[in-house]
Amino acid sequence: MAAQKCLDGFKQAPATLGRVLILGLGKSGKAAAEYCLDRLGDRVESVAVAAGAPSADAEAWADGARARGAVVIFDHEVIEGAYDLCIASPGISEFSDFYRSAAVAAAEVISEVEFAWRESRANARWVAITGTNGKTTTTALTCHLLRAGGMSASAVGNIGETCIEAVAAGATAVYVAEVSSYQLASTRDFAPDVAVVLNITPDHLAWHRTHENYAAAKWKVLAQASAATTAVLNAGDDAVRARIRALRAEGAPCAIVPIGTAAGVGGDMRAACGSASAAFRGAGGMLTVVLDGREYPLITVDDLQIKGAHNQVNALAGAAAALALGAQATAVAEGLLTFAPLEHRIEPAGTVAGVACYNDSKATNVDATLVALTAFEPQRPIVLLGGRDKGTDLAPLVAACRAHARAVICFGEARERFAAAFAAAVAEGLVVAEAAGMEAALDEALGLAAPGDVVVLSPACASFDEFSCFEERGATFKALVADRARKAGA
Repeated sequence: MAAQKCLDGFKQAPATLGRVLILGLGKSGKAAAEYCLDRLGDRVESVAVAAGAPSADAEAWADGARARGAVVIFDHEVIEGAYDLCIASPGISEFSDFYRSAAVAAAEVISEVEFAWRESRANARWVAITGTNGKTTTTALTCHLLRAGGMSASAVGNIGETCIEAVAAGATAVYVAEVSSYQLASTRDFAPDVAVVLNITPDHLAWHRTHENYAAAKWKVLAQASAATTAVLNAGDDAVRARIRALRAEGAPCAIVPIGTAAGVGGDMRAACGSASAAFRGAGGMLTVVLDGREYPLITVDDLQIKGAHNQVNALAGAAAALALGAQATAVAEGLLTFAPLEHRIEPAGTVAGVACYNDSKATNVDATLVALTAFEPQRPIVLLGGRDKGTDLAPLVAACRAHARAVICFGEARERFAAAFAAAVAEGLVVAEAAGMEAALDEALGLAAPGDVVVLSPACASFDEFSCFEERGATFKALVADRARKAGA
């Protein structure tokens, strides 16, 4: 594809896309197919979709696509024919036979993110945000800060609309993309203006096969870095900090803005290693970004609406990205003040008789709950734990609750194993109770709480014992809190 003539005024959009294969029919697969069908007979010679397993929704879409000239095949594991370009859906592992078959049949296999970047205008700017945790909050926050600075920005990728839908609409100047390891694995020329890496811990090993493959996919966000690139990297994360050292040893082609140090978000990398740029929580809790020696004090952590040290990192990442793209510091500071927590992520859910309740239903694993436990310091919250057990090691959760929680309520299918894991902690003063379901767990927590206490739903489990998804669980929790608040005020 790179050898073809490209259209003027675009990143790397070839004049002819030729024969296009769409691998998979998820959200991004449909969006890429629609984009190519709109260009059938012009830049696109043909569109074929290897759609995977059929469903009523997929079959209905396929009927419409076939009427427009596409070939759509279900339950097709071996790709036949020859294609100029394959756009692979993120759910399909690059190590699967399906993907490998497509790689043999197509001259090039890329992700929808790569495709959208190539098709975007030459003057469009891209922020790519990745990491094991925190991507969605940081993406939403960065977009919010850019808009506060008067820029036309859209949150795309794993948040909001797909990248190619946003590019097709042509209504934005800055694409703030939440990008997963799945999407990054099949990038080739993707060159964001700002790349943010928040953390890298073992995840998605079934897709990537090894942690090394997973990390390598994440770091492809910097594969095309140049002097025009700003890399915002969380130095508080061991894996990210190691990559910062490696980049500097290799003579990094891009500007690096490290967030915090090994000591945490309060560390200043200028003092630690003489960095010209840094982002950190300074004296008095002031969130501060330094770009190439110029210091921007923004707001104090007490003025943030989003709770916890992890959200201080997210705030600094978004602020550094916005400042690097030219947003004014005063606008960034105002944007930080007005950014509210995302739904189901340590979200204020209301107050019952002086007890503040928080909805962290998105915490579907132990690592996510560990973050919530420290978000309310110096207060020790009463934590609702439970749902459908994922069978993960509970020792880190027990240790963190002993250190940071006042009580835990174990509920749902997981309650027996969770309660057993906490048995020894009871002797050390931690209150542990059990409840059949989430509603009973909330009532148990409110019964233990006094005015000024915090109750947080941060389950460390999937929702599927009682609910269809974590969103339904969180919405139900908020409704229950509102009901108890009405009754308490009656």
